[in-house]
Amino acid sequence: MQIGAFELIEPLPELKDPHVFAMVRPWVDVGSVGTLTLNRLERFMGSKELGRLSRPGTFFDFTRYRPNMRLVDGKREVKIPNSIIRYAITDDGPDYLFLHLMEPHSNGEDYTDSILEVVNYFNVKRYCRLGAMYDAVPHTRPLLVTGSLGNVVQNHPVPNFKVRQSTYQGPTTIMNLLSEGIEKDGIESINFMVHLPQYVQLEEDYAGTSRMIEVLSSVYSNIPADLAPVRRGQRQYRELNSTLDRNTELKTLIQQMEAYYDAQLDSEEASTPSTEQPASGTVLSPQIEQFLSELGGRLDADPDE
Repeated sequence: MQIGAFELIEPLPELKDPHVFAMVRPWVDVGSVGTLTLNRLERFMGSKELGRLSRPGTFFDFTRYRPNMRLVDGKREVKIPNSIIRYAITDDGPDYLFLHLMEPHSNGEDYTDSILEVVNYFNVKRYCRLGAMYDAVPHTRPLLVTGSLGNVVQNHPVPNFKVRQSTYQGPTTIMNLLSEGIEKDGIESINFMVHLPQYVQLEEDYAGTSRMIEVLSSVYSNIPADLAPVRRGQRQYRELNSTLDRNTELKTLIQQMEAYYDAQLDSEEASTPSTEQPASGTVLSPQIEQFLSELGGRLDADPDE
């Protein structure tokens, strides 16, 4: 069945008061936090594919999102990048839609309209966007999570989670048309953003993923906190600690970040930074940049849990 630009697999499921979990790659999916979080939730809830764009090339530039060539039973197959929708049905509701969205390069209005068509077709009750951004925060402190809850009440408090209304003005992504459409259609909307240390950029940051799941479990009683990959995140950051101990310049930088982080937490009068784009006050020397790039590659190679 075709809904907007999406081809959905029939028969379509009947979903009870569905909630959406959405991530947008690569805009606010640094460390693959949104992707990893959705993957864990999907495995936990036993999700199934609902559909994907019928013609992804209408929206994506394949010189920027490269197709993948792979061998399947000795035959070469091309895997084309796409935005994929999955769903999960629970015993007592709500049911869930998982949106793995890629940022479009063209026809952005048609793209966001198509997503809204799917959301409205299934009568979605809540839209939750997950993401992560780089910030001038130390890895030696609990990762900061910011976001908005609207009228949603947490089941229990979570340390270092701050409700913030973004005051950012400036260049942004066309995907914000989707957020505007969600609001206009009267759908409840919440969002969460994990702030990751910008001086170490991991392809897959499991500490950030753990923090995201921890916050989600404070809102959704059917998401257990122990779903978080805590041990993997701890291993990544432990190896980071042992390596950084040998770099005096970077240790000094991190100490400055720690002091700023602690002061921000202690100050009720601290200004509220935007959660739209990462802070840009940390300047690293070329030697430090190379050191961190090599370090990030080693940490990414850490085996799965």
